[in-house]
Amino acid sequence: MTTYLELLKATEPDLDHISEPAPLRSLRLDEIEVQSLWFAGHFPDQYHCRQGRHIKIISPGEWNRGAGPDFIEATIEIDGELKHGPIELDLEARNWELHGHSQSESFNEVILHVALEDEGATYFTRSSNDRDIPRIVIQREELTKALGLPRLSQALARPGRCLQPLSQLPEEAIHSLLHQAALHRAQLKAARFNVIARRHGFAQALWENFADSLGFSANRLPMRLLAQRLSLKRLTTLSPDEVEAVIFGTAGFLSPELHEEAPIDSREWLEALWTQWWKLRHQFEFPPERSPAWKVTGSRPGNHPQRRLAALSCALSHWRTITQLARQNPPFKKATEALSSLSHDFWDSHHTLKSRRTEKPIRLLGKSRLEEFLINTLYPLSLVENSSNWTSFSGIRASKANQKVKRCSERLFGSLESAKPYLKYAWQHQALLQIYQDFCLEDLSDCLECPFPEQITLFK
Repeated sequence: MTTYLELLKATEPDLDHISEPAPLRSLRLDEIEVQSLWFAGHFPDQYHCRQGRHIKIISPGEWNRGAGPDFIEATIEIDGELKHGPIELDLEARNWELHGHSQSESFNEVILHVALEDEGATYFTRSSNDRDIPRIVIQREELTKALGLPRLSQALARPGRCLQPLSQLPEEAIHSLLHQAALHRAQLKAARFNVIARRHGFAQALWENFADSLGFSANRLPMRLLAQRLSLKRLTTLSPDEVEAVIFGTAGFLSPELHEEAPIDSREWLEALWTQWWKLRHQFEFPPERSPAWKVTGSRPGNHPQRRLAALSCALSHWRTITQLARQNPPFKKATEALSSLSHDFWDSHHTLKSRRTEKPIRLLGKSRLEEFLINTLYPLSLVENSSNWTSFSGIRASKANQKVKRCSERLFGSLESAKPYLKYAWQHQALLQIYQDFCLEDLSDCLECPFPEQITLFK
């Protein structure tokens, strides 16, 4: 019997027959997301700039809150010589000129220009005082790897060619396929976590992953950015009231007139929140052009980003304990209890900053968000450390199947109904998500030329 990794290798696309990739501008990349990946450490730390000098990234810097380069206080080595200063990251090298950086004194101290696409010698990176600035280019394969982008955004929801060979496999072979796919997904998640942990520490990596799990699809990037910009190192110097104000203020949800627009019984608390933020905003506020947009429409009140930020704020005061509990063996009962017991006088009875008081208390952190954190962060780390932790992980019941799980179920098993035996547990959903990403979203032929159906028979 083959392994999932061997199956992956056998179905890798033939790069010699792939046409020249489309320009980066056609991918509709979010520059802020790429900057987030740079800060987290998901790109290589060794490069050669266009002048041939060796560049080593020691520290990616800190997010710049004002005008000028994207990151400040970065540290790099150029041919072994340490340099400390700002870094600018652009999707295209020509943006240095197009955005007027070469004429702005705010960019005179930049030590490195990072680009994703370089048109060559046509565009130079020079400061307004005529200093030549080293430029490095993140290669396409490194960008794709960091983003985790498959070649397709989704596959058609219809039975695939893998339906027939899969139906002929014995039950234990299907179980093995899904088991290995789920383990592979856990290893990938643990690897991404450890990239952040190596650069910023375990507690900070956990903080960012917790924020990400609270983001609930559309708001994952804003939550992750907030956790990066409001690092534990900065927030732990503040009082709990100040932390709350800084989190909501930096997120852009506070204004001087907010308390006047809220119900009467909330006004005093909201006015105090604004007062705290007003004192600290010069240290933490980002301009609108550097801030991602929150999605606040089309979601249930319990999923509103303001409630997620409230949970993030409340968790901070217990973060040292939560970090310790996260390092323990599964099933993470104490960590779950600590997070599920988070409480706040205002948020226990309000969905948003301006909403009316609810008749019944509402839990700040629900079961689904807790399981999201466990399944995507704590269990992957534990499985990499000790494979025997699979027993605990495999017992977590699955929540409702999302669209990707449904699509993969239809392609592999013919229908959602036929896939029901493989949708009972969270690990099975994780397996289907990984198969869908590794094979369905990498196949440009709509199943016709995909080698996966033939490779499935190796699991007999």
